[in-house]
Amino acid sequence: MVTWPPMALAKPFRALRYDVRTAGPLDALVAPPYDVITPSIRERLLAASPYNVVRLIRPDAPEEAAAALEAWRADVVLTREGRPAVWLLEEAFAGPDGLPRTRRGLVVRLRLEPYSAGVVLPHERTFPGPKEARLRLLRATRTKLSPLLVLHDGGLPGPAPSRAPDLQADLDGATSRLWRIDDTEAVRAALAAVEAPLVIADGHHRYETALRFHEEEGGEETAYVQAALVSRDDPGLVVFPTHRLASGPVPELDGRFRLEEISGPSEGLDRLAAIPRDRPAFVLVSPLGAVLAETDAAGADPLAVLDTTAVDSLGLQDVGFTASASEAADAVTSGRAAAAFLVRAPTVDQVEAVARGGETMPQKSTYFFPKLTSGLLLSPYDE
Repeated sequence: MVTWPPMALAKPFRALRYDVRTAGPLDALVAPPYDVITPSIRERLLAASPYNVVRLIRPDAPEEAAAALEAWRADVVLTREGRPAVWLLEEAFAGPDGLPRTRRGLVVRLRLEPYSAGVVLPHERTFPGPKEARLRLLRATRTKLSPLLVLHDGGLPGPAPSRAPDLQADLDGATSRLWRIDDTEAVRAALAAVEAPLVIADGHHRYETALRFHEEEGGEETAYVQAALVSRDDPGLVVFPTHRLASGPVPELDGRFRLEEISGPSEGLDRLAAIPRDRPAFVLVSPLGAVLAETDAAGADPLAVLDTTAVDSLGLQDVGFTASASEAADAVTSGRAAAAFLVRAPTVDQVEAVARGGETMPQKSTYFFPKLTSGLLLSPYDE
């Protein structure tokens, strides 16, 4: 059996996964990440299968998830791989812009490092509440239930094997395919392409929760988290904007921004796209109409050039978020929001510049699409 270096940044792992002969079709067993599961989505997933992973990642109580996990392993609903492997992941999807894409990466065990080490870097702020909830779940299940999405500077993974994928599932229009790579030399070659520093694209709360759990527990078995590593050069890597909805009063913009009345959100988005990326801007949609707000060039500060930073500077209260510009505008028209702020998505370069500069973006500044599917591979701590 191959022994991997104790301090290796990325390692293969013995996945825990559904046995479809017992659990049923994988499409009925997977779910989105816990942070986008609304009560109605949860009910739909629970109705899809008694074994849907939502019972583990979004339980009524952590103890219920732990009990379900134990029962499913005993009943061979979930089975453990006998040999460590990395997994080649391909996700075929169409984004909010309607364009088809394929994102490719490697699912591995990623070594936990404090941000101060400069090996794994954040780009967004986190909040205590979600981390406390995830920590209770992690203590109860002792299992990494869903992967983080992490960017690296290395090259793209090699082509997918010619054989059929070992796992395939469809969720909300995205198809995930996974191939097991367990040959020692193939694993070494795959992991050799992974280069630090790494930037967390999605999963900051889970990373920080896992790091805290490791600090509590100690030992090598808790020193890793499950992650899908994607090259920053992957052509399928795309970031979409998250627009802001304000429930309270909107601060005065005169004197802080150059303002121009426009015909509506559609014109506003077109105008935004034409503005140089070093000039923060946004479209304000209110019952009075639509306004393009723009500033001068923000200089070299990677955080100051972001549209979300400009909106965040207004000090809005009771802010909501949506990835859809039309939904944002409809919320204003229907009275569900006092105003909407339409913004551009940061580029991957901007995300990395903020992370490498030791700064963090305002909450919900990035929407790496699609979110990784939960339930394909689990990773217990008893490696």
